[in-house]
Amino acid sequence: MAITSAVCNSFKTEVLTAVHNFTASSGNTFNLALYTSSATLNKSTTAYSSSNEISNTSGSAYSAKGKALTSVTPALSTDTACCDFSDISWTSASFTANGCLIFNDSASGDPAVCAIAFGGDKTVSSGTFTIQFPTADADNAILRIA
Repeated sequence: MAITSAVCNSFKTEVLTAVHNFTASSGNTFNLALYTSSATLNKSTTAYSSSNEISNTSGSAYSAKGKALTSVTPALSTDTACCDFSDISWTSASFTANGCLIFNDSASGDPAVCAIAFGGDKTVSSGTFTIQFPTADADNAILRIA
């Protein structure tokens, strides 16, 4: 089992059938859920699942389905459409995560957008766990359509 960073194949076709709307003020709600190293997330992932989702080792910082992301309305960077989210944090957190899944919490079935591998276990103990999204440009955005 492993987590591989990839835009989910199902997402690619769902974009063409208007399942996902990333518009900041009027679009869908996208969540980011955290997973253990036992999870299998990759380009074949089709939807959110609670299987191998992380749990708190103490406290209550993390809840099932993770947290809602704050979307930034997509824009063009040269000829590439880019989607960005604001950084997200869990405070007073105690857990270990190996990767995450971004999914559409508004759409039926919680369809997957992309899986992100952290490159190994990341542990926080009574601290703040933050995911920083890259610059929203043609070379770095977390989600790009060229």
